[in-house]
Amino acid sequence: MFNKQGVIAIEQEGVDEEKLMDAALEAGAVDFLTDEGIYDIRTEPFDFGKVCDALEAQGYKFLAAEVEYVPTTYAALEKEEDIKNMGKMLEMFEDNDDVQAVWHNWENADDYQ
Repeated sequence: MFNKQGVIAIEQEGVDEEKLMDAALEAGAVDFLTDEGIYDIRTEPFDFGKVCDALEAQGYKFLAAEVEYVPTTYAALEKEEDIKNMGKMLEMFEDNDDVQAVWHNWENADDYQ
């Protein structure tokens, strides 16, 4: 359900998409996505450091950069009670100092407010 990947996020404003894409792919990135004002660069976990170093050397600033578990499939919750319970559970994980990271494949996580 999840693939371990390096994920590098760069803000789109002031960044030439073609140049960044070429630099990322040349450095060893496996995918280049655009999403809501952000360039999302994906790498194999063992190439993550190499790609980060190459992009930093060219002056790119990262919004975020880490190796994550990226969902291969997503699940949508339909019932209001399920959405509420899942949201509460994720909040509990975030508030727990012993939990370092949580990955999920909840497609409509933005529905929880």
